[in-house]
Amino acid sequence: MTNPFMMPPTGFGPGSQPLDQQDETLEYMPLPQDMRTYAPRIPDIEPLAENDLSEALDLLQDVAAAASRISGAGGTARFDLGSLDAANQALIAETLGSGEVAAKIRAIPAIAAQESVFAGIWMLKSAEADRIEVAAVPGCITDNAFAPHRAAGGSDTARAPGVVNAPPLLVELADKSASFDADAPLHVINLSLLPHTEEDLAWLDTAVGEGAVTMLSRGYGNCRITATAIPHVWRVQFFNSQDTLILDTFEVTTVPEVACAAPEDLADSAKRLVQVLEAIQ
Repeated sequence: MTNPFMMPPTGFGPGSQPLDQQDETLEYMPLPQDMRTYAPRIPDIEPLAENDLSEALDLLQDVAAAASRISGAGGTARFDLGSLDAANQALIAETLGSGEVAAKIRAIPAIAAQESVFAGIWMLKSAEADRIEVAAVPGCITDNAFAPHRAAGGSDTARAPGVVNAPPLLVELADKSASFDADAPLHVINLSLLPHTEEDLAWLDTAVGEGAVTMLSRGYGNCRITATAIPHVWRVQFFNSQDTLILDTFEVTTVPEVACAAPEDLADSAKRLVQVLEAIQ
């Protein structure tokens, strides 16, 4: 009987041929990296162990209770840290850490907002205050977000020769801003899907101006959120892990959802913070 199996001929297949110079210099696209994932956080309190930390622990218990309450009923809760001594403030900073969302508010005085590792629990610092705020998004972000840091040029902005499609987009944004209804569906203009020139983008940037709030949400890549000087209009830009712009939009809303903690996030933060406090007590 003839055996149907045949050995493959030699000199063929991967590895059978010598590499030429072009093969040796072949470069591959780098894989995505720096993706943030959740890891349990147990603060190191050993350096603070000789101090009375009861004030900080009691305050953090109140913060957890507020997060649980707000996850169901909404609202906000604020906790002043100014009366705590250095050791108690250090324990709070070590316990809460730094999360994915940070914001800069150009108010008087300027405010730096940093979400903790517990979504919906924010650390706010300014020249006048040092506090914790529990909320989907801090009130200082929504209070005067559209106060002009750089005034909107509007439709009177000078048009370069390459400006073609931007003016109708400005008319649409101005109309949605004037008729804004917080309960209406989110209105989004996706610049990434629309034909435009570099001159269009530069003209739009000047025409809408810049408001008082800039936020950065870090996760898989970065999301940069900037308030414009037109009420309720935000610029939301997503960058991948290679810092390449992959999605460029305008949103007409109170605050873009990507920056807000959902009720489920607040409820989870309350549970996790209680577990951390149990571990360190």
